[in-house]
Amino acid sequence: MPETPKNPIILAHGLLGFEELHLMPGVKLPGIKYWRGITEALQAKGIEVITATVPPSGSVEARAAKLGETIARKAHGKSVNIIAHSMGGLDSRYMISSLKPANVDVLSLTTIATPHRGSAFADYMFAFIGPMNIPKLYKMLEFFGFETGAFSQLTQKYMTEDFNPKTPDREGVRYFSYGATVEPRLWSMFRQSGRIVRKMEGPNDGLVSVQSAKWGVYKGTLKDVSHLDLINWTNRLRWYFWTLAGNKRNFNAIAFYLDIADMLAKEGL
Repeated sequence: MPETPKNPIILAHGLLGFEELHLMPGVKLPGIKYWRGITEALQAKGIEVITATVPPSGSVEARAAKLGETIARKAHGKSVNIIAHSMGGLDSRYMISSLKPANVDVLSLTTIATPHRGSAFADYMFAFIGPMNIPKLYKMLEFFGFETGAFSQLTQKYMTEDFNPKTPDREGVRYFSYGATVEPRLWSMFRQSGRIVRKMEGPNDGLVSVQSAKWGVYKGTLKDVSHLDLINWTNRLRWYFWTLAGNKRNFNAIAFYLDIADMLAKEGL
């Protein structure tokens, strides 16, 4: 029978993430949630859930600082377990290892498709744009209000030669991780990126390879699950037609997060 962890869970989003996005401010329409249905499912099981919002494309350092501030403010000194998707895992590692903010006690970090060794797609994009054009692109993005610190930090070189050596795991904190693989179909937004990452790193979820996702105790690889499926952004129309063709849906994001909560409870967290 599933168990409930006794400590709050912090949900840390990835690159370009948010808590709830309203495309038409001032218009009373439901917002788009990053953790679609996941927060509510965990809360329904009696779990205290805190969602953290950090600068969407800010540097790991800036995002980690905001993450620490949020936990200190919302957890009220309680020990917490962090579940992080994508870049959120890097923010969490940096906060735990380097910032060690006051009034923040992290018991565990579970990362989901986090590029712990960078992503070949980030390297590809920098090479494709060209070093001469990067400053111009950054200037344009900053003009529209986007921070740009995150992008170069997702490259394989930065992660393996700079970030990881300087960001050791903290003693006393439990580290768990999950990866995913998908074979993007013709209409998938991950068709090109997945092909690039597969060529350089092997099986991946469209952006992050299984090898890069492994950190701490590796809990397993989710099959036929894309980077966005992992936060319950599965395309319903796609699955509807797949079902008509006799295929079975093999991944339930909400059940996955409930399984993580059960795992944390069984670990005494």
